[in-house]
Amino acid sequence: MTPDRRRCPAPLLLIPAGAGLLALGCLGSVLWSGLAQRPVALAFAALVALGELTRRTGADTREAAPLAAAGALAYALLGHVAGTPADHGVAQTVTVVLAASLLGSVPHIARGGGPVLDHLARRVLTAAFAAVCFQPLSTQGVSRDWGGPAQALLLIALLVLTALCDALLAAASAHARTGWPFGPLLREELRGMLGITSAVCATGAVMALAVAVAGLWALPVFSVPLLLTQLSYRRYAAVRATYRQTIASLARATEIAGYTPAGHARRVAELSSAVGRELGLSGTGLTVLEYAALMHDIGQLSLVDPVPAGATAALPVTEQRRIALLGGAVVRQTGVDAAVAVVVERQADPCREQPVAARIVRAVNAYEEKARGAGPGGGLTALEELRLAPADDYAPDVVEALARVLSRGCLSVPAAG
Repeated sequence: MTPDRRRCPAPLLLIPAGAGLLALGCLGSVLWSGLAQRPVALAFAALVALGELTRRTGADTREAAPLAAAGALAYALLGHVAGTPADHGVAQTVTVVLAASLLGSVPHIARGGGPVLDHLARRVLTAAFAAVCFQPLSTQGVSRDWGGPAQALLLIALLVLTALCDALLAAASAHARTGWPFGPLLREELRGMLGITSAVCATGAVMALAVAVAGLWALPVFSVPLLLTQLSYRRYAAVRATYRQTIASLARATEIAGYTPAGHARRVAELSSAVGRELGLSGTGLTVLEYAALMHDIGQLSLVDPVPAGATAALPVTEQRRIALLGGAVVRQTGVDAAVAVVVERQADPCREQPVAARIVRAVNAYEEKARGAGPGGGLTALEELRLAPADDYAPDVVEALARVLSRGCLSVPAAG
C-alpha cells in the first residue's frame, strides 16, 4: 500500500517579487551613482556572506543565518565609521546585502538546501525596512543630536519595528507556502522574537555602534559571540533531531511487530500536526501533539493477538481505554515528556473530557483507519462517518479542521490497498 501524495499549492510569489523589484531599483541607483565607502561596503558584505555560508538548513529553522542577519541590520543602522559620517544610503544597503547573501548562498543552492528565494526576499526586505527607518534620521543628524536615553529609546524602537517586520514577512511566507492559518504562524514568529531574533537585533545594533566609534575592527570582535551562539544552537538542534528520531523508531515498533500497517504512525503524525496548526497550536503544543501521534498505538504491543490492520477505532471503548493506558505507561518509561503520555492515555476518553491534542490524535487516527483501503472516495466516506458519529466520539471542530487540511491536498492520503 503506498500513499497517494498530492502536491501542495505553489507558494505565492508576491513577497519575492516585491523584493526583486526593490533590489533592481536599488541596484540601478548604485550603478548610476557609484559605490560609496567601498572598504566599509566590502567589510559588511564579507560579514553577511560569511553568515550565509555558515547558515543552517531545516524546516524547523527560525533564523537560519543569525550572523548574516545581524550584519545586514548593522549595515542598515550604520551612521558613522570611526567618527566619519556614513553616506551609503538605503539603495546601497539593499544592494550590498543582496549581493553578499547571493554569494554566500551559492553552496546551499548547489546542494539544494532549502527555500533560498524566500530566505533572500526576507533578508532584503528586512534590511530595506531598517535602512528606510534609520538612514534619513542619520542623514539629518537626528540620531546624533539625540543623546543618552533618547538615542537608546530611538534605537530600541527601530529594532522592535524591524523585528515585527521580519515576523510579518516570515508568517506571510509560511502562510503562502503551506496554507496554514496566518494568525498562529504570526504568534509563533512573535514568540521567537524572545529568542534568536532578540540576539540578532542586539548584536546588529551593538555592531553598528561599535563601528561608529572603533571602526571596522569592531566587526570580527562582535561576530565571535554570535558565531559561538550559532554553534551551540546547531548542537542543540542536532540533539533534538536525534531525540525525535528515537521517538519515531519507538513508534515503528508496532509496525515491525505486525500490529499496525507500515507508515501508519508517520501518516497520523503528519496529519495531526497539520490539523493542530489549523486549530492554532504552535510551539511546545505542536511538539507534544506530534510525539503523541507517533506513539499513539504503542499500547498495542501488550495485546496477545493483534487487532486486524491495527484498527483500534472499531474496538469496544473499554478495550480502547485499556490499550491507551498501557500505551501511556510505556511512554512514561521512555523518559518522554509527561504531557505526551497524558495525550496517549486519554485517547479513548469522551472527547469533551480530552485535551485538544488527544482529540486531534483520536480523530485523525480514526480517519486514517477508515479511509485506508476503502477504495476511490474512501477519504470522503471516512470524513462523513466522523461527522455522523455520536457527539462524544469526535470533536466537530477537529473534524472540520481535518476536512480543511485534506481539501488543500498538502498531505498524504491513504490509498486503497
